[in-house]
Amino acid sequence: MASITTHSDPYLTYVLSTEQSKVEIVPERGGIVTRWTWQGSEIFYLDEQRFQDPNLTVRGGIPILFPICGNLPDDRYSLNGQPYTLKQHGFARNLPWTVVDQSPAEGTVEEVSLTVELGSSEETFQSYPFDFNVQFAYILRGSTLTLRQTYSNHSNQTMPFMTGLHPYFAVQDKTQLQLGIPANQIFDHITQTSQGFAGTFDYGVDEIDVALAPLSATTATVTDPVRNLQLSLSYSDHYSTLVFWTVKGKDFYCLEPWSGPRKSLISGDHLLHVAPESQLVTEVTMTINALT
Repeated sequence: MASITTHSDPYLTYVLSTEQSKVEIVPERGGIVTRWTWQGSEIFYLDEQRFQDPNLTVRGGIPILFPICGNLPDDRYSLNGQPYTLKQHGFARNLPWTVVDQSPAEGTVEEVSLTVELGSSEETFQSYPFDFNVQFAYILRGSTLTLRQTYSNHSNQTMPFMTGLHPYFAVQDKTQLQLGIPANQIFDHITQTSQGFAGTFDYGVDEIDVALAPLSATTATVTDPVRNLQLSLSYSDHYSTLVFWTVKGKDFYCLEPWSGPRKSLISGDHLLHVAPESQLVTEVTMTINALT
């Protein structure tokens, strides 16, 4: 039967459980999903030392990227002639979120959900001058984790923003990964060059940090024969870019759906907008299947 329990370790953690899966969410650490256990396998990587230190960003789980993805030149942008400072990936992953709803779905014992919320504050106004509300509904059903995101604009002017997720997937041997990413071009964030994508990477380099776009489909897959599982990552059409990031010697790879490329808040490239007193809903779904 689906259930929600809590524990503190050291942060208050909400545990969503079904027969096949268990997902852990820590609202006060950026509304982050820290763990997903599926049929006894850990789906996500988590750097426990960084997670325990509130002064450090979390490397692991699913950090939330808002109102930008990536970074801006010198962490700066301007709006209506006013300069602002906004650090890499925005502030959502560093601020405490609040639980606003939790429930099993009506008529089923196989689905459970938790909704967390982040609202604008005097702190966020300093770097992003909009009165906003963001809700993330985490919905767990069987082998599928859905993240339904609602962005509400309570300002009197149109609100521009980017949205993205930064999931860290656990891996034992990256060289065995089989990537099904619907793109044939990459932009390398390290070399600042574009090149064709043949479906694989050189995992012998120190770091891989590339944006894959344009996307020709709304689902990507990663098959991991070593762990005998396949990840299917689906996303609404608000997402135009997938970022692949990994570091040599670390047991993770990141496959990140972004609404647009870096610097979109400046360039306007695939920048999302919400009109005053309106909202926009996006969705990302992750499904794990065993290889036959």
